[in-house]
Amino acid sequence: MGFEQFKINKQLLEAISDLGYEHPTEVQEKVIPQVFAGHDLFGVAQTGTGKTAAYLIPIIRQLNYAQGNDPRALVMAPTRELVMQIEEQAQLLAKYTDLRIVALYGGIGPKTQIETVKKGIDLVIATPGRFMEIYLKEIIVAKYIKYWVLDEADKMMDMGFMPQIRKMLEILPRKRQNLLFSATLPEKVVKLSEDFLLYPMKISVTPQAMTATTIEQVLYEVPNFQSKLNLLLHLLKDIKMDRLIVFARTRTAANQIFDVLSPYVGESIRVIHANKGQNTRINSIDDFKEGSIRVLVATDVAARGIDITMVSHVVNFDVPLIYEDYVHRIGRTGRAGNLGVAITFMNPAEEYHVRKIEKLIAQRIKRALIPSDVEFVKTPHEERQAIAREVDDQKRKENPDFKGAFHEKKERMPEKTKKRPRR
Repeated sequence: MGFEQFKINKQLLEAISDLGYEHPTEVQEKVIPQVFAGHDLFGVAQTGTGKTAAYLIPIIRQLNYAQGNDPRALVMAPTRELVMQIEEQAQLLAKYTDLRIVALYGGIGPKTQIETVKKGIDLVIATPGRFMEIYLKEIIVAKYIKYWVLDEADKMMDMGFMPQIRKMLEILPRKRQNLLFSATLPEKVVKLSEDFLLYPMKISVTPQAMTATTIEQVLYEVPNFQSKLNLLLHLLKDIKMDRLIVFARTRTAANQIFDVLSPYVGESIRVIHANKGQNTRINSIDDFKEGSIRVLVATDVAARGIDITMVSHVVNFDVPLIYEDYVHRIGRTGRAGNLGVAITFMNPAEEYHVRKIEKLIAQRIKRALIPSDVEFVKTPHEERQAIAREVDDQKRKENPDFKGAFHEKKERMPEKTKKRPRR
């Protein structure tokens, strides 16, 4: 059945049709009726399942038309990229209404956003920090908010937004409908749901941290950073990658990857991370979405904020230390029924984290042989020492009695630093 089954109005049905949606996805089938019924909802759905439209469609239908000056619905998301993505979809769904929708996020000054809010708004989509910043200036009136959505709640917890969310519980009206969505189900998200959801309906579309079946996962065991760069460049030259996202753990690594790949791909590459200006990041994502650039190098700041259906490959240059982020990273490919490939590079210190990820996703990632013509370099002394220390720390986590390679050296250190007794 199509979206007509939900008895939504003609204007919204026409907007849904314009977006090319013919039939609701599984999460939309389950979520939309419950929102219309007024239930609090706890949704567990992986990225790329149609979750955003699942909560936007009923909220836009129930807001119906512009009314008053103050917001009646609030959607919160952890990153500015995700806020922008949700706002874009909301605008498209509300195109045949007069609803006023605004996105509030950091990285740029609040002046323009404040001016928009003052003109009157119906739906706010915001990061917690920027919303509270404008609210504390007494620009936003929160007492008319009837619908509150927390999207990507697990990421919000990881990014330390709990204080702002607690504050939201104090300023929002008690009589409201709450919707919480999370791609994974860590204990802290369950605890959060118990704090502010009232007898929620729980909807789970896939098992916890399940990866999409449309994604082929491959892992290469690579000894060090420079060898990873050599392998990445080889794969880029050897494999047809129509659109590639490379995820790095740090800004420094992202910049180094960009510098190495740039001579090969020329102008068809961008890098985004927290040190890049907001306009630069927006333009880079737009260029990537339009297909005018082929490669996007990013830190996890962009892991959940890019909704592009034709990403052919994702490369995890570093293994993420927040294991749920593996699911979000590789979820950038294999979307909307398309096939995708997720490639992960693993050095000896990252094997520990890969085992944890495999336990989380309940499957073993396929190992691949490194092509013989890829140059492996000797691991530099400092990097080798850092890897050895990290491996020792990991073994110590598993066994507190473990004494690693650096144990004897650490034991001798106090002897060297002892002062001679005074005579």
